[in-house]
Amino acid sequence: MGPKLPAKWVLLGRIVGVFGIKGWVKIESHTRPREAIFRYSPWGLGLQSGWERHTVIDGEARSKSLVAKIEGIDDRELARELIGTEIAVPREEMPAPGKGEVYWADLIGCSVVNQENQDFGKVTGLLETGANDVLIVEGEKERLIPFTNEAVKEVDLDRALIQVDWDEDF
Repeated sequence: MGPKLPAKWVLLGRIVGVFGIKGWVKIESHTRPREAIFRYSPWGLGLQSGWERHTVIDGEARSKSLVAKIEGIDDRELARELIGTEIAVPREEMPAPGKGEVYWADLIGCSVVNQENQDFGKVTGLLETGANDVLIVEGEKERLIPFTNEAVKEVDLDRALIQVDWDEDF
C-alpha cells in the first residue's frame, strides 16, 4: 500500500503486473469503460516515496488486460517494482460529467436523507453489482442503497446531499 491519496484526487486504478521485457505494466482500471484510464496523462503514481506524476507514453487494451508504457520505466525489473502502485489524477483534470451523470468520487462524503428527512449518514463507498451500482451509507448502521432512479431521488453535489426513497428500517 502506497501513500495516502491526496485530497481532491481520484483513484483510477492500480498496476497489477508486468508485460514483456521493455517496462510495460498491466493495469487494473476503475474507469468505465476500462480503457478510459488512458485518457489521463500524466498519472499520479502512489510510490513509497510519495505521489509522483508520470507521463503515459502508450496504452492499449489486450483481450483480458490493459497494458501501459510509462515514461522512465524501460525494463521489466523497474516495472516489477511498480506492482501494487495506485494510479490517480487530480479531480480538476477530469472532464465534467455528462447530463445526469456523476463521478463516484463526488458521491463519497455526501449526506444521505430519505424523503422524511431522516439522516442515514454519509456515503463511504460504492459497489458495482452488475445490475446497478450500490451506495454504501454509514450512519447509525450501514445501509446498502441501490443507485437507481427509483431509490435515488436527488443528488445535490453543491450541498453534498443525496435524497433517497428508502425506508429507515432497511
